[in-house]
Amino acid sequence: MLYRLARSALFKLDAETAHDLTIASFRHSPKLATAAFAGSAVSDPVELLGLRFANRVGLSAGLDKNGECLDAWQRLGFGFVEIGTVTPRPQPGNPKPRMFRLPEHGALINRLGFNNKGVDYLLARVRESSYRGVLGINIGKNADTPMAHAVDDYLTGLRKVHAHASYVTVNISSPNTRNLRDLQDEQMLNQLLAQIAAEREVLAQRQGRRAPLLVKIAPDVSGGQIEGIALAARTHGIDGLIATNTTLSRAGVEGHVHADQAGGLSGAPLKDRADATLRELRTRVGADFVLVGVGGIASAQDALAKRAAGADLVQLYTGFIYEGPALIAACARTLAA
Repeated sequence: MLYRLARSALFKLDAETAHDLTIASFRHSPKLATAAFAGSAVSDPVELLGLRFANRVGLSAGLDKNGECLDAWQRLGFGFVEIGTVTPRPQPGNPKPRMFRLPEHGALINRLGFNNKGVDYLLARVRESSYRGVLGINIGKNADTPMAHAVDDYLTGLRKVHAHASYVTVNISSPNTRNLRDLQDEQMLNQLLAQIAAEREVLAQRQGRRAPLLVKIAPDVSGGQIEGIALAARTHGIDGLIATNTTLSRAGVEGHVHADQAGGLSGAPLKDRADATLRELRTRVGADFVLVGVGGIASAQDALAKRAAGADLVQLYTGFIYEGPALIAACARTLAA
């Protein structure tokens, strides 16, 4: 009930203003994230990637790009948190307006474009936080870095965050950075992952710990691309895949006033497409490879469907915005059962 009142007020603002206000509130007053919003946290420990997750429900990258609200997310009962996408240098992202609600469909369209304050700012927030759970840091390239030098940005990001992240996610699937999804194509992907994996080994030797590497992929890849991604991940020692990012498809929202807005669609209309990608990945990578399911989870049954499709862990974003913090406990409790 309390969240419904808060949401009603926030939804009177445009989507990005409401997002920024929420982040600012949680940053300055983490105690706002109380049990009155979320209910009791669910303890359902699971060992994956050499890490101990408090439960199987995590916060997806994209909501807290700069790692400013870690203490609040822990209070809300997430089993793990992924922050970013962060780039080596700060960047403003794409021109506004760039985020649109489709409430009739439980969906969002965004073309934010990796707007963030840069990796050094993010790491300062991580260091000052009291958060001690599993922390993923999602890295990407700056928009003005030529694609021919994209790997340099990923290597810079990896070097910066490796010592501070429980795991590192390589984001090659946002539709809002020009040509970024080209990195999912076989030749470019193998070149990128080979260099990232080699650098991870250098860092592991130097720091005495080897952070797991995950790759986040799009829901718009073909069957052949999925096979290539699975093979590349296995070949280069990647530890897991996150399926999926937002979609360029507008299936399920045709005719909506915002349907023609450029950007990635998330939320309920993405669910079937994301689940299909997840199922196909599971057949390609086998049973012993970690998959994280994200996209279209608006209920505990949606989280259960992700598990049935092959996910070891799930992440929330758009459903969390529409349904509120109670969704975290509901999903975690159902998955535990």
